Amino acid sequence: MDHASSASEHDDRLTPAPTMRQDYLTLTKPGIIGGNTISVLGGFFLAARGEVDPLLLLATLVGLALVIAAGCAFNNVIDRDIDALMTRTRNRPLVQGRLTPAATLRFATLLGVAGFALLALFTNALTVGLAAFGFAIYVGAYSLCMKRRSAYGTLVGSLSGAVPPVVGYCAVTGVFDTGALTLLVIFCLWQMPHSYAIAIFRLKDYRAASIPVLPVVKGIHTAKHYILGYILAFVAASLALSVAGYAGPGYFAVALGMGGYWLYLALQGYRADDEERWARRVFGFSIVTITALSLMMSLDASLPPAAPLWAAALN
Repeated sequence: MDHASSASEHDDRLTPAPTMRQDYLTLTKPGIIGGNTISVLGGFFLAARGEVDPLLLLATLVGLALVIAAGCAFNNVIDRDIDALMTRTRNRPLVQGRLTPAATLRFATLLGVAGFALLALFTNALTVGLAAFGFAIYVGAYSLCMKRRSAYGTLVGSLSGAVPPVVGYCAVTGVFDTGALTLLVIFCLWQMPHSYAIAIFRLKDYRAASIPVLPVVKGIHTAKHYILGYILAFVAASLALSVAGYAGPGYFAVALGMGGYWLYLALQGYRADDEERWARRVFGFSIVTITALSLMMSLDASLPPAAPLWAAALN
């Protein structure tokens, strides 16, 4: 064993218990888990239509939360070198040496095994497969391969971020149908402007770590074009959920209103004097938008299956 490596790794048992617990919690990125939980609920209730199996719901939520936590912990190990270069991440437990990579890998593996076991026991094979797909994309394709090599890493990573609502939906239906595909497209498209906005107001961090996100590679002005285009596509996809009859007019109205205002914010970027402030507004409203849509999917669960809006227009 290399002496420098052995000297840099300390015994985790020497870390005070409260700090260690907090550090392990930090590894799981609770904010990401919380946001994904809301989207899982949206997909689950959209499919359940008011006929909710409490045990299935609990197993889906907890199981997927554990899988996501595992992915985030693995990501901490993979990214520890570039995390040290960025202001936002330089205080993470592995960067500061409060936890070792070996301990984090054990923790991540335990979380992953528990999460997949729970999904396997209480859901269905499709749900487990979707969770495994999202995990593999995030840890393997994105974190290990694409993030440091290509501006398209964001696009690849968006697939993993779009999986949770589809997991919730398919846990109920057991089928990957048009509704599941529409959810996947909606959440993929949402991820892109959301991520590009982060890359703009964290531009210095990404440059310092040599991460080739679009604003670094192509510039902020080009990123604004992409943000606008992806929001337009997102609005169309989100409305399609009602047009196809999977959600009702209430969801349609909220999706149109939220999407329209998000589009307005994107257009303001072309006249923005403070681009960082503008990007933070686009980012902040992206969270409001996807939360509102997920909640409206859940509210539509208590309604009978909606007739497609195109059919209603013909009557």
